[in-house]
Amino acid sequence: MKRLLFILPLLTLLLACCTPQVETTEPTVPDTVPELVEGVEGVEGPFQASPALSTIDSLMWHQPDSAFALLLQFAGSPEADSLDTFNMNYFHVLLSELLYKNNCAQSNRNELLQAVACFDSLSSAPNAHPFAPSRHSGPDPESPSPYDDLPFLAARTHYINGVGYYESDSLVPACAEYLKALEVMEDHYKEKELVGHKARFMAYIYNRLGELFSGQYMMDQTIECYKNALGYCRIETTSPQGISSIFFRIGKQYDKKNEFEKANLYYGLALEEMTSTDNELYRDIVANKALASYQLGVGAARPLKTLIQLLPEAGDKKERLARMIAIGSIFMEEEVYDSALLYLEPILEADGGYTAYKIQAANYLRNVYGSLGDKEKEEACVWLLAEHKTSEGENKAMVSRLDNLFKNYQIQKRDKEVEKARTKGIRIAIEIVLLAAIVTPVAVAMARLKRKRLLKAERQEHQMAQAAIAGRLKRKNEEIRLLRGQIKRQEDLDEKPKQAESFIDEPICRLIMNRVKEGQFKSKVNYLEYKDSALSKQQLLELRIAADQHFGQFTTRLKNAYPRLTNSDLDYCCLYLLGLADADISALMQRSYNTVTERDTKLKKILGEGKPLPVTLSGIAINYLSN
Repeated sequence: MKRLLFILPLLTLLLACCTPQVETTEPTVPDTVPELVEGVEGVEGPFQASPALSTIDSLMWHQPDSAFALLLQFAGSPEADSLDTFNMNYFHVLLSELLYKNNCAQSNRNELLQAVACFDSLSSAPNAHPFAPSRHSGPDPESPSPYDDLPFLAARTHYINGVGYYESDSLVPACAEYLKALEVMEDHYKEKELVGHKARFMAYIYNRLGELFSGQYMMDQTIECYKNALGYCRIETTSPQGISSIFFRIGKQYDKKNEFEKANLYYGLALEEMTSTDNELYRDIVANKALASYQLGVGAARPLKTLIQLLPEAGDKKERLARMIAIGSIFMEEEVYDSALLYLEPILEADGGYTAYKIQAANYLRNVYGSLGDKEKEEACVWLLAEHKTSEGENKAMVSRLDNLFKNYQIQKRDKEVEKARTKGIRIAIEIVLLAAIVTPVAVAMARLKRKRLLKAERQEHQMAQAAIAGRLKRKNEEIRLLRGQIKRQEDLDEKPKQAESFIDEPICRLIMNRVKEGQFKSKVNYLEYKDSALSKQQLLELRIAADQHFGQFTTRLKNAYPRLTNSDLDYCCLYLLGLADADISALMQRSYNTVTERDTKLKKILGEGKPLPVTLSGIAINYLSN
C-alpha cells in the first residue's frame, strides 16, 4: 500500500512534465511559515541515509534529469517500501528539488512541510545525532556526498519549501523560507566552510531572493542579493554562464533605477564573462546594453541596428516579443510612430499568454495612440492595463512586509556577528590570561634557574681568573714594558706608506675588486640589495689619490682637459679606470643601473669617444706613463 502512495502521485507528475503547464488556482497554503516542532515522532538517531537516495542526491547537483529518472525508478522499488521516517522525509526533499530542477510544479506540499518540521527539529536539538551519509555507488563513488550533516539538509528543505510558496505566488512566506535557509547556513558554518555544494547552494538562495525582490521593484535589495550571489558563484559556479547571468541581472536593476551608466557597466562585465555567444543570455545582454546606450544618448541608429539584427536570431516566441518591445520603445521615444506600431501592435495580438509582454506593449501603445489622437485604441490600452493592475495598496503592503523581513534578517545577522566577535574576543582574552597564568610562573622559574647557573659559572670563572692573574701579573707587566719598547722602536724606523708597484695593487683597488668578485653584481637586481657593498666618501677619495699617484695627477689632468666634468664624474672615471662594468658601479655607488648607464653616455660625450670608457680612460692614463 505504501508503494502505491509513491507511484500514483509520481505517475501524475510524469504526465504533468510531458504536457504544457497551465495556470492553476492557488492551493490552500498558510501565509506564514510553520512553527518548529519540539520533536519528531518515529525518528531516532543515528541517522543513516539510504544508499540509493544518497546516490540520487549526488547525481542531482550535476545531472538533475538523470537523477529525476532514478528517483522515479526508486519509488517503485521494494526498497522504497522499507524507508524509515527519516529517509521518507529525505525522499520528499529530493522529490521537491528535482521537480523544481526539471521545471515541474511542486506537488508534494504536505509531505514537504512535514520534512521541514522534521529536519528543523533534528538539526536544532541540543543532543541531535549526527547525520551519517552513506557511501554510495554513483558516477563518482569516491567523491563526498553533497551534504555532510543535518543543518545543510534542513537549510535545503527550507529553500525548496520557499520555492513551493513562490510557485503559488505566496511571496512573503517564500521570502521567509529563503531567509531561514540563509540563517541555518550562517549559524552552522563558518565562511571558510561555505565552499563546493554549500557555496553553490548559497548562490541559489541569493539568486531566488533577488528574483523575488526584483519582481516587486525592490531594486536596492535585489542588487544586494545578487552581489552576494556573485561572491558565492565565484567560489563554486552555479552554471557555465552563472557569473554572466548575475552581472546581467544587476545591470537590469540599475536600468530600473534609471542609473544607465552603472547598468551599461554591468552589461559590459556580463559580456566579458560570457564563454559562448550562441545563446539567449548573450543576446539579452547585447539587447539591454544597446537600450542602455540609447538612454545614455548615443542616438537611435546604432541601438536599433543591434536590436533589429538580433530579432531573426530569437530562439522562441518569447524572446522575439522581447526584442520587438525593445525596438518599438525606441521608435516611440523617437516619435517614429508608424514603425513603433509595426513592432508593438503584433504583441497585443500574440496568442499563448505572454501577459507581461502585452502589458508592457500596451503601456507604450497608449502613449503612441495618444500622440496620434486615436482615442478609441488609447482607451482600449488603458482598459487592458487596468485589468492587470494590482491594487496599489496591496502591492505597498507586500513590499513593506518583504522589506521588513529582509531588514530583520540583516539586523539579526549583524547582531549575531557582533555577538560572535564579542564571544571570540572574550575567549581570546581568557586564553591569554590562562596562558599567562601557566607560562609566567614557569618562565620566572626557568629565568631564576638560568640566572643561578650563570652566576655560579661567572663566580667560578672569576675565581680562576683571579688565581691566574695573581701568578702572572709581574710577568705580564714585564712583557708590556718590552712590547712598548718594541713599538717605540718600530715607530721610529717606520717610514710613510710606500706607493704600491701598480695601480691595481693599491689597497683601495684590491678592496674594490674583491667586492666586485664576491658580489657578482647583476644589472637586473635592485641596487639596494647590494647596500653592504657600497663605497664610502673616504674610500672614493682614497681611489682618487691612488689614481693621481700612479698616473701623474690623473683627476687633475682630466678636469683641466675636460672642464665639464664634475667631481662626481671624476669618481666614476676612477672606477671605469679599474675596468668595472656598469652593473658593478651601480652596486658600489648605490645608484640605479639606468642612472649609471646615463652617466656612461654623458662621459662618452664629454670625452668625445665612442669606445667603452675603461678603454678610453686607460688610454689617457697610459699616455702619461709613455710620456
